[in-house]
Amino acid sequence: MTGYTTENHKDLKVFSGRAHSKLAEAVAAELGIELVPTTARDFANGEIFIRFEESVRGADCFVMQSHCQPINTWLMEQLIMIDALKRGSAKRITAIVPFYPYARQDKKHRGREPISARLVADLFAAAGADRLVAVDLHTDQIQGFFDGPVDHMHAMPILTEYIKSKYSMDNLCVVSPDAGRVKQAEKWANTLGDAPMAFVHKTRDIDAANQVVSNRVVGDVEGKDCVLMDDMIDTGGTIAGAVGVLKDAGAKSVIIACTHGVFSDPARERLSSCGAEEVITTDTLPQNTEGWENLTVLSIAPLLAKTIREIFENGSVTTLFEGQA
Repeated sequence: MTGYTTENHKDLKVFSGRAHSKLAEAVAAELGIELVPTTARDFANGEIFIRFEESVRGADCFVMQSHCQPINTWLMEQLIMIDALKRGSAKRITAIVPFYPYARQDKKHRGREPISARLVADLFAAAGADRLVAVDLHTDQIQGFFDGPVDHMHAMPILTEYIKSKYSMDNLCVVSPDAGRVKQAEKWANTLGDAPMAFVHKTRDIDAANQVVSNRVVGDVEGKDCVLMDDMIDTGGTIAGAVGVLKDAGAKSVIIACTHGVFSDPARERLSSCGAEEVITTDTLPQNTEGWENLTVLSIAPLLAKTIREIFENGSVTTLFEGQA
């Protein structure tokens, strides 16, 4: 079946864009339903056509899209899907955005720059989304950009549980890749048995994208198994550089962990050869593990399915994170 109902006759339906249908299928399987059949095609000039193959009238609709490359295409496709649901008289529309697009453009650094993350939120609202669900936003302030409920989910429990199951807690040190993510690193350290912390001091060129230099380690990492954590890794230059700095500072080993593996070229080459013991990420974005022996991909589908169920049943999404800092 493509949906299920409760005693008050609400109808849950899950829809998937074409960017990462494998994740959407896994979420639907967790919910015990099937994705709503959808016709999606591109016209010769690049315009996108969407049509759902069953009625959505009065349904509680969840539209999933992972914003990988080409990011603008998949963003537009999700907006068109939301518009189609709105015009089809859906009761409520929730945009499931595992990786929020343009999240790094969340403020103005200088004059005449856009705040693109806010623009994306406005686009979702204009298309007809009533609610957003995202995983590990780049900054918490993005939640305030959307004029409606935003459920900010966290992959940390998934990542830390895996680390606990595979590595000894006795010698771990949690490392933030920069000073800006120290607060998040503190949460990781608390979860990983009150592990000691350190961070890598880095400098960034605001005139060039992906131009960051890792300089030195602040904290004692000598002889430690370091967990180098971040919310996303794009080209991998910052993280690969941080691994080198940690090794130079005497770290015994380095484990890289992130929620969003963007892995734009040449990230694969950099991270597979930088000396890291393992690179751990989730499937918020589609991943290709072929030929990348130290890459581990963990599923975010159970978390998204639980979130959808709580929203649909008017439960508390917060209960999914009870007991966390």
